[in-house]
Amino acid sequence: MASGKQNFPPQKQDTQPGKEYLMNPPPQYSSPDYRPSNKLQGKVAVVTGGDSGIGRAVCNLFSLEGATVIFTYVKEQEDIDAKDTLEIIRKAKTADAKDPMAIAVDVGYEVNCKRVVDEVVDAYGRIDILVNNAAEQYESESLDEIDETRLERVFRTNIFSHFFMTKHAVKHMKEGSSIINTTSVNAYRGHATLVDYTSTKGAIVAFTRALALQLVSKGIRVNGVAPGPIWTPLVVATMKVEEIVEFGSETPMKRAGQPIEVAPSYVFLASNQCSSYITGQVLHPNGHKHTDTILTTGTYCSVFDLLFLAFFFQVEPL
Repeated sequence: MASGKQNFPPQKQDTQPGKEYLMNPPPQYSSPDYRPSNKLQGKVAVVTGGDSGIGRAVCNLFSLEGATVIFTYVKEQEDIDAKDTLEIIRKAKTADAKDPMAIAVDVGYEVNCKRVVDEVVDAYGRIDILVNNAAEQYESESLDEIDETRLERVFRTNIFSHFFMTKHAVKHMKEGSSIINTTSVNAYRGHATLVDYTSTKGAIVAFTRALALQLVSKGIRVNGVAPGPIWTPLVVATMKVEEIVEFGSETPMKRAGQPIEVAPSYVFLASNQCSSYITGQVLHPNGHKHTDTILTTGTYCSVFDLLFLAFFFQVEPL
């Protein structure tokens, strides 16, 4: 997709989570230029927050690559998007993959995360890929606007869910499995009006680094993806109309990215064909290159892999 000035039509959604089916234009979750090659054939993949945005694009590509896909969503608030995504991945799935599943749940609580894992294991026997992707955010001009209830809510969705989903999923993951955590460019650059959200994204980076070291002996790789400004329901449910109209224009590409431009990073990290020697790393599909937006430190990544990523994903090794 070319660089160039882009403005979105004025719009705003007043409730979270945002609804993809109400967005104008709708986010792009697929591309005719994407060529699947069975990178995830036979794998069972769980994606939290998979009903829309980046999660939907990841579910779609995982299905195209041969995985059986299960995703979570928020009941009643995301029913329409979840139904649409389920249909998308049903059409995308390969012949040998099992039917996809959508699970309505609040992943901010451990009991719910355990229920998701139990349901998946009961139905499919194991988990090979876990994508911790569910998130929410709210704008605020000062810390005075962030009370304890909201802080807990944001942390539960954005980082508690990573802990709880991983805690229970890893019991059913074998050598060669992959965990991928969605962080954000804001973890590296900061964001003045998204302090609580940004804090959780920084925690995800640290969680990824530490967990990679803990699980390396089990042969389970743990990595992250730090998207830049991407056109998703989170944007229209959070930002002011004037911010939405100009969203992404501050990047050198002068536009926001689309979910389909981020999802291949998850395929890369999920596939042992592509990234078997990469753990404790973060990829940065963000449309621009800053000295503080870097590939995070990791112990188990070769020089060749770093150069490969630097070329294809335009990131810098630390």
